[in-house]
Amino acid sequence: MIRVVVADDQALVRSGFSLILGAEDDIEVVAEAVDGASALAAAREHLPDVVLMDIRMPGMDGIEATGHLTTSPRTANVKVLVLTTFSADDYVVAALRAGASGFVLKDTEPAELARAVRVVAAGDALLAPEVTRQMLVRFAQAERELITLPDLTQREHEVLVAVALGLSNREIADRLVVSYSTVKTHVSHLLTKLGVRDRAQLVMLAHRAGLGG
Repeated sequence: MIRVVVADDQALVRSGFSLILGAEDDIEVVAEAVDGASALAAAREHLPDVVLMDIRMPGMDGIEATGHLTTSPRTANVKVLVLTTFSADDYVVAALRAGASGFVLKDTEPAELARAVRVVAAGDALLAPEVTRQMLVRFAQAERELITLPDLTQREHEVLVAVALGLSNREIADRLVVSYSTVKTHVSHLLTKLGVRDRAQLVMLAHRAGLGG
C-alpha cells in the first residue's frame, strides 16, 4: 500500500485529490495538510511514501517544505510530488533543486495523478504526464556544467544514458536486451555510486555530465 500525505491550502482541492487517490486499491491517504509546516508535521508523524505537495501555500510554501523533507534524516526517504497550477520553469527548477522527485499540474487527469504517485513511490520511471519529462530535461540542460562522473562499468554507462533519455526500466530492459530486474539493480547501483536520492536527481546529474543530449 502506497501511503500519501496531501498538502494544499484549498480545502476543496485537497479533499478532491484525497478522494481520487483514496479510491485506488493500492493508495491510502494517511493525512491532509493545509500548508508547508503542517505537511512537514504530517510527514514526520506518518512517514508516508509520497507527499503530494502544492507549491503556493501560506506561511511555509511547498518548495521550502520540500527542502526540509528531503534533507531531514527522518524524512529523507519520503518522496515529494509537487502539485501546481504553474508550469513556469522557475517553479520547476526551485522544486527540483529542493529535492522533489517530479511535478504534475493540477489539471492532470485522475488516472495520471494516481500513476504519477505510483511512479514516484516506486522510483521506477520519470513522471507522467509527459510535461514533467520535458521540464526535467530542460532544467538539466540549463544547469549543465562540466562534471566528471566516477568510473562506471560499460553496462552502468549504457543504463545511465538510457535513464537520461527518459526511458523507463522496462524500456531500458528492451533496449539493452536484459531482464527488468537487472536494470533495476543497475539503477540502484548508480544511485548509490553517484550519491543521488532518486531517479529525477539521477537524470539531472546525467544531463549535467553531457549524457542524454
